[in-house]
Amino acid sequence: MNFYNFIVNPKPKRLIALLGVLFFCSFSINAQKPKYRNVFKEMGYSQKDIDAKLQKAYYDVFEGPNKVYFEEEDSLAYVSDVKNKDARSEGMSYGMMVAVQLNKKEVFDKIWRWAVKYSQHQSGPREAYFAWSINPITKKKNSQGSASDGELYFVTSLLFASNKWGNDTGINYYKEARRILDNMWKKDGTGNIYNVINTDAKQISFVPEGANYKWTDPSYHLPAFMEVWAKYAKDGHEDFYKACADTSRVFLHRACHPVTALNSDYTEFSGAPHPTRWMPPGFRYDSWRVPMNIAMDYTWYGKDKKWQLDYAKRFQNFLRSKGLDTYDDQFNLDGSKPEFILQAGPVKKLRHSIGLVSTAATTALINKGKESNDFVKAIWNAKLEPYEDGYFDPYFDGLMYLFSLMHLSGNYKIIEPAK
Repeated sequence: MNFYNFIVNPKPKRLIALLGVLFFCSFSINAQKPKYRNVFKEMGYSQKDIDAKLQKAYYDVFEGPNKVYFEEEDSLAYVSDVKNKDARSEGMSYGMMVAVQLNKKEVFDKIWRWAVKYSQHQSGPREAYFAWSINPITKKKNSQGSASDGELYFVTSLLFASNKWGNDTGINYYKEARRILDNMWKKDGTGNIYNVINTDAKQISFVPEGANYKWTDPSYHLPAFMEVWAKYAKDGHEDFYKACADTSRVFLHRACHPVTALNSDYTEFSGAPHPTRWMPPGFRYDSWRVPMNIAMDYTWYGKDKKWQLDYAKRFQNFLRSKGLDTYDDQFNLDGSKPEFILQAGPVKKLRHSIGLVSTAATTALINKGKESNDFVKAIWNAKLEPYEDGYFDPYFDGLMYLFSLMHLSGNYKIIEPAK
């Protein structure tokens, strides 16, 4: 059949057939699975060496002399920000994501049980939310309030665990994820507690409480996780989660500087910097996570590839302009040196931090050009060890390093239900 005639002169049967073809093509495109690149292997590193590096990073963070993972009794464990001597919902949920991605079920279950026992609110306006900071010795909550990214990672890791291991091996992961979500949707401001996601802005809040519900943290924007919720939560809010994913992508366009690609740690829902009483706007520790989150969304869903490629190139170009082996870890958004330095550890200073080196390297998942190679080599050659002045952060630097190796070796994936 002449396809041109088929198109321009469609009879009813032909039109039905054409619509069927277009639907099939559209479905096929949407059904394509993401490709999880092993960037290290593409660059010539052996699979044996790649596996060894990932295993060593896991050992260092979870098992070695400078570990941040600590077991208690037979069935409990926590992840600690050791330099601040607390267990945070951020680190606990990160630990669970590492565990489900690397098939460490026992580790996952122990962290979850500890979080439920000591961190999760079991009643009241905050029911099912997590206190963001716990004293791991006394088990007292340093703060009753939540940091919204903790809930985001808890739910996503639980949904992945449900898909990976099922729900009849000791913990009903899906039921636990739904408990968080169902309680999240019940929160209407009673007790000044709200949904983790600002339902008007369709964006994740900095804290689902009081005035902090009305602004955000760009590093909490994980459109890929919202897509996961839309597919696997099955709680009746699928369209809302999809809208949140799309809104986050547009938000990131606005939040990232048009030249440097840097974003402020905190922003308004518009993307404009949000100053706080404890620090002025700037690119600091929270912001390090943004390039890795964008790389994840590019790999998993690829719905904003053109902008994400431009972002990756701008971000790489900026860091390269500051010296690939020497760039600092905090900046004003225009790339200038900040007067205010957010202190970490005993000394207030700028560093060439392995955490930022790690997340910067993941932009190679987006920018496939040779200009990405130096960033990948930088993380391959990096060592998770104390700086010359003795400062060491095996928690945040360590987890960013481990996440980066997982991404770049193709070991950070959407976990679909076992068939």
